[in-house]
Amino acid sequence: MQARLFNIDTALVAPRTVARRFREHEGEALYDLIQDNQSRLESHFPKTMEAIRDKEGAEFFVRKKLAGWLLQQEYAFGVWDNKSAALIGMIRLFNIDWRVPKAELNYFLDKEYTGKGLMGESVKVALRFAFHQLEMEKIAIRTAMDNTPSQRLARKLGFRREGDLRADFKKPSGEVIDVMLFGLTRGEFLGV
Repeated sequence: MQARLFNIDTALVAPRTVARRFREHEGEALYDLIQDNQSRLESHFPKTMEAIRDKEGAEFFVRKKLAGWLLQQEYAFGVWDNKSAALIGMIRLFNIDWRVPKAELNYFLDKEYTGKGLMGESVKVALRFAFHQLEMEKIAIRTAMDNTPSQRLARKLGFRREGDLRADFKKPSGEVIDVMLFGLTRGEFLGV
Protein backbone atom coordinates (compact mmCIF):
# COMPACT_ATOMS: atom_id res chain seq x y z
CA MET A 1 0.00 0.00 0.00
CA GLN A 2 1.16 3.48 -0.80
CA ALA A 3 0.25 6.13 1.77
CA ARG A 4 0.45 8.88 -0.86
CA LEU A 5 -2.67 7.38 -2.48
CA PHE A 6 -4.85 7.62 0.63
CA ASN A 7 -6.13 11.09 -0.37
CA ILE A 8 -6.57 10.80 -4.13
CA ASP A 9 -9.69 12.20 -5.79
CA THR A 10 -12.74 9.97 -5.77
CA ALA A 11 -14.75 12.15 -8.16
CA LEU A 12 -13.48 13.40 -11.51
CA VAL A 13 -15.46 16.19 -13.11
CA ALA A 14 -15.73 16.40 -16.88
CA PRO A 15 -17.78 19.02 -18.77
CA ARG A 16 -20.95 16.86 -18.94
CA THR A 17 -20.23 13.92 -16.64
CA VAL A 18 -18.76 12.98 -13.30
CA ALA A 19 -16.68 9.83 -13.05
CA ARG A 20 -16.65 8.82 -9.40
CA ARG A 21 -15.83 5.90 -7.19
CA PHE A 22 -18.77 3.59 -6.62
CA ARG A 23 -20.50 3.76 -3.25
CA GLU A 24 -22.37 1.17 -1.26
CA HIS A 25 -25.97 0.61 -2.38
CA GLU A 26 -25.30 1.62 -6.01
CA GLY A 27 -25.54 -1.96 -7.22
CA GLU A 28 -29.14 -1.56 -8.33
CA ALA A 29 -28.26 1.39 -10.60
CA LEU A 30 -25.41 -0.62 -12.09
CA TYR A 31 -27.67 -3.65 -12.56
CA ASP A 32 -30.21 -1.50 -14.45
CA LEU A 33 -27.47 -0.05 -16.65
CA ILE A 34 -26.12 -3.52 -17.46
CA GLN A 35 -29.60 -4.88 -18.22
CA ASP A 36 -30.39 -1.96 -20.54
CA ASN A 37 -27.18 -2.62 -22.49
CA GLN A 38 -26.92 -6.39 -22.21
CA SER A 39 -26.83 -7.14 -25.93
CA ARG A 40 -24.04 -4.58 -26.48
CA LEU A 41 -21.92 -5.66 -23.51
CA GLU A 42 -22.15 -9.45 -23.36
CA SER A 43 -19.44 -10.11 -25.98
CA HIS A 44 -17.01 -7.47 -24.66
CA PHE A 45 -17.49 -7.75 -20.87
CA PRO A 46 -18.35 -11.39 -20.13
CA LYS A 47 -16.83 -11.40 -16.62
CA THR A 48 -18.76 -8.28 -15.65
CA MET A 49 -21.97 -9.68 -17.12
CA GLU A 50 -21.49 -12.94 -15.23
CA ALA A 51 -20.90 -11.10 -11.96
CA ILE A 52 -23.98 -8.89 -12.41
CA ARG A 53 -26.71 -11.43 -13.08
CA ASP A 54 -29.05 -9.99 -10.46
CA LYS A 55 -29.31 -7.00 -8.11
CA GLU A 56 -27.52 -8.79 -5.27
CA GLY A 57 -24.66 -9.73 -7.58
CA ALA A 58 -24.47 -6.12 -8.75
CA GLU A 59 -24.23 -4.86 -5.17
CA PHE A 60 -21.53 -7.42 -4.43
CA PHE A 61 -19.70 -6.27 -7.59
CA VAL A 62 -19.90 -2.61 -6.47
CA ARG A 63 -18.58 -3.44 -3.00
CA LYS A 64 -15.79 -5.56 -4.47
CA LYS A 65 -14.75 -2.62 -6.67
CA LEU A 66 -14.86 -0.32 -3.65
CA ALA A 67 -12.65 -2.76 -1.71
CA GLY A 68 -10.27 -2.97 -4.68
CA TRP A 69 -10.01 0.82 -4.64
CA LEU A 70 -9.23 0.93 -0.92
CA LEU A 71 -6.63 -1.83 -1.34
CA GLN A 72 -5.09 0.00 -4.33
CA GLN A 73 -5.70 -3.00 -6.58
CA GLU A 74 -8.02 -1.34 -9.12
CA TYR A 75 -9.94 1.88 -9.62
CA ALA A 76 -13.53 1.58 -10.86
CA PHE A 77 -15.58 4.68 -11.63
CA GLY A 78 -19.25 4.96 -12.33
CA VAL A 79 -19.89 7.57 -15.02
CA TRP A 80 -22.81 9.81 -14.04
CA ASP A 81 -24.63 12.27 -16.29
CA ASN A 82 -24.45 15.82 -14.88
CA LYS A 83 -28.00 16.75 -15.91
CA SER A 84 -29.98 13.68 -14.89
CA ALA A 85 -27.57 12.32 -12.22
CA ALA A 86 -28.13 8.89 -13.83
CA LEU A 87 -25.46 6.21 -13.99
CA ILE A 88 -24.58 6.02 -17.69
CA GLY A 89 -21.32 4.08 -17.82
CA MET A 90 -18.25 2.68 -16.14
CA ILE A 91 -14.49 3.16 -16.42
CA ARG A 92 -11.97 0.82 -14.82
CA LEU A 93 -8.22 0.96 -14.27
CA PHE A 94 -7.22 -2.61 -13.47
CA ASN A 95 -4.44 -5.20 -13.87
CA ILE A 96 -2.23 -2.69 -12.09
CA ASP A 97 1.46 -3.44 -11.90
CA TRP A 98 2.84 -1.03 -9.29
CA ARG A 99 6.43 -2.00 -10.12
CA VAL A 100 6.33 -0.05 -13.41
CA PRO A 101 3.63 1.36 -12.64
CA LYS A 102 1.13 0.58 -15.40
CA ALA A 103 -2.51 -0.43 -15.75
CA GLU A 104 -5.14 -1.51 -18.22
CA LEU A 105 -8.21 0.61 -18.98
CA ASN A 106 -11.68 -0.38 -20.09
CA TYR A 107 -14.93 1.51 -20.40
CA PHE A 108 -18.50 1.42 -21.64
CA LEU A 109 -21.37 3.84 -21.99
CA ASP A 110 -25.15 3.45 -22.11
CA LYS A 111 -26.47 3.15 -25.65
CA GLU A 112 -28.60 6.30 -25.24
CA TYR A 113 -25.50 8.42 -24.57
CA THR A 114 -23.11 7.17 -27.25
CA GLY A 115 -21.92 9.32 -30.14
CA LYS A 116 -21.97 12.56 -28.11
CA GLY A 117 -18.36 12.69 -26.92
CA LEU A 118 -19.26 11.85 -23.31
CA MET A 119 -17.05 8.78 -23.11
CA GLY A 120 -14.09 10.73 -24.47
CA GLU A 121 -14.55 13.45 -21.85
CA SER A 122 -14.89 10.88 -19.08
CA VAL A 123 -11.92 8.77 -20.13
CA LYS A 124 -9.78 11.90 -20.46
CA VAL A 125 -10.35 12.83 -16.79
CA ALA A 126 -9.66 9.20 -15.82
CA LEU A 127 -6.37 9.33 -17.73
CA ARG A 128 -5.46 12.59 -16.00
CA PHE A 129 -6.17 10.84 -12.68
CA ALA A 130 -4.04 7.83 -13.70
CA PHE A 131 -1.03 9.83 -14.85
CA HIS A 132 -1.10 12.70 -12.33
CA GLN A 133 -2.42 11.13 -9.14
CA LEU A 134 -1.57 7.45 -9.48
CA GLU A 135 1.64 8.40 -11.33
CA MET A 136 1.22 5.61 -13.88
CA GLU A 137 3.88 5.33 -16.58
CA LYS A 138 1.64 3.57 -19.08
CA ILE A 139 -2.01 2.76 -19.71
CA ALA A 140 -3.07 -0.03 -22.09
CA ILE A 141 -6.37 -0.71 -23.81
CA ARG A 142 -7.28 -4.06 -25.38
CA THR A 143 -10.16 -4.07 -27.85
CA ALA A 144 -11.77 -6.74 -29.98
CA MET A 145 -10.83 -6.45 -33.65
CA ASP A 146 -14.43 -5.54 -34.50
CA ASN A 147 -14.82 -2.91 -31.76
CA THR A 148 -14.21 0.07 -34.03
CA PRO A 149 -15.78 2.69 -31.70
CA SER A 150 -13.39 1.76 -28.88
CA GLN A 151 -10.42 1.80 -31.26
CA ARG A 152 -11.48 5.20 -32.59
CA LEU A 153 -11.73 6.61 -29.05
CA ALA A 154 -8.33 5.18 -28.07
CA ARG A 155 -6.70 6.85 -31.08
CA LYS A 156 -8.52 10.13 -30.45
CA LEU A 157 -7.13 10.17 -26.90
CA GLY A 158 -3.58 9.67 -28.16
CA PHE A 159 -3.20 5.91 -27.72
CA ARG A 160 -1.01 4.17 -30.30
CA ARG A 161 -1.62 0.71 -31.65
CA GLU A 162 1.13 -1.50 -30.29
CA GLY A 163 0.14 -4.73 -31.96
CA ASP A 164 -2.32 -7.56 -32.18
CA LEU A 165 -2.71 -10.31 -29.62
CA ARG A 166 -3.74 -13.51 -31.33
CA ALA A 167 -6.32 -15.77 -29.68
CA ASP A 168 -6.30 -13.54 -26.58
CA PHE A 169 -9.99 -13.26 -25.61
CA LYS A 170 -12.76 -15.81 -25.29
CA LYS A 171 -16.31 -14.69 -25.97
CA PRO A 172 -19.23 -16.24 -24.05
CA SER A 173 -20.05 -18.20 -27.22
CA GLY A 174 -16.72 -20.00 -26.83
CA GLU A 175 -15.16 -18.26 -29.83
CA VAL A 176 -11.55 -17.20 -29.21
CA ILE A 177 -10.72 -13.90 -30.90
CA ASP A 178 -7.76 -11.66 -31.61
CA VAL A 179 -7.54 -8.26 -29.94
CA MET A 180 -5.74 -5.01 -30.67
CA LEU A 181 -3.43 -3.61 -28.03
CA PHE A 182 -3.16 0.15 -27.62
CA GLY A 183 -0.81 2.01 -25.29
CA LEU A 184 -0.37 5.53 -23.99
CA THR A 185 2.69 6.56 -21.99
CA ARG A 186 2.94 9.21 -19.33
CA GLY A 187 5.21 11.31 -21.55
CA GLU A 188 2.80 11.15 -24.48
CA PHE A 189 -0.14 12.18 -22.30
CA LEU A 190 1.66 14.98 -20.48
CA GLY A 191 3.42 16.18 -23.62
CA VAL A 192 6.84 15.68 -22.03
